Amino acid sequence: MKHIPKKRFGQNFLSDPDIIRSLVEAIRPQPDDLMVEIGPGLGALTQPLLKTLNHLHAVELDRDIVAWMQGHYPAEKITIHNVDALKFDFSTLGENIRVVGNLPYNISTPILFHLLENVGNIVDMHFMLQKEVVERMVAEPSTPEYGRLSVMLQYRLHMEYLFTVPPEAFDPAPKVESAFVRLAPYPAPPHPARNEKLFGKIVTAAFSKRRKTLRNTLKGILDDTGFVTSGIDPQLRAENLGVAQFVAIANHLG
Repeated sequence: MKHIPKKRFGQNFLSDPDIIRSLVEAIRPQPDDLMVEIGPGLGALTQPLLKTLNHLHAVELDRDIVAWMQGHYPAEKITIHNVDALKFDFSTLGENIRVVGNLPYNISTPILFHLLENVGNIVDMHFMLQKEVVERMVAEPSTPEYGRLSVMLQYRLHMEYLFTVPPEAFDPAPKVESAFVRLAPYPAPPHPARNEKLFGKIVTAAFSKRRKTLRNTLKGILDDTGFVTSGIDPQLRAENLGVAQFVAIANHLG
């Protein structure tokens, strides 16, 4: 299929056969897996996955690609959901879902947060993302990359940076390096927050001005007694706190 990539969909199609082989080896598909691919595009991953899988679900927004897919793949092998991944309810597919995809970089973070809403139904996720985003996802506290994204994802997910992918592996080549990452939900959060919405609000507030101390960013939320009870130094910045410490603040307040 000759398809002109559409900027509004953030389309950069994988084209390097060695990279594609490495992705499939990392995913390790099994015939009976309940797998869903986000943004299958022209089938760089879809085709090799279908060699092993009995069936694949695909979430694709571009109607031109959907029309091509309907004529290219046997209906019994693939179910195509022509819908925005940000609006798709992944839990409707069932339990023990495996999610894969070369995510559009312009909406990758919202998709990750959307998937967190269905995390109880998901076994694992393998994504191609902008390298900078993956570095932020897996970052340790007190490093420049560590931020709200790190804390919110690390609360629910074990993440593994698998390998870097150069721009020339895509057509068209993006202006940035990419990386492949594995995300596996914990059966239960290692440090459970009693009120997860409150936990999220505290993390957002703490990182709202990342150069300010926690005494400043959490002013009106946590008083001096709260800092003492939570065992947190108010002179630290948000980037110095691990997930467990943010949970301690939320549980004190909650």
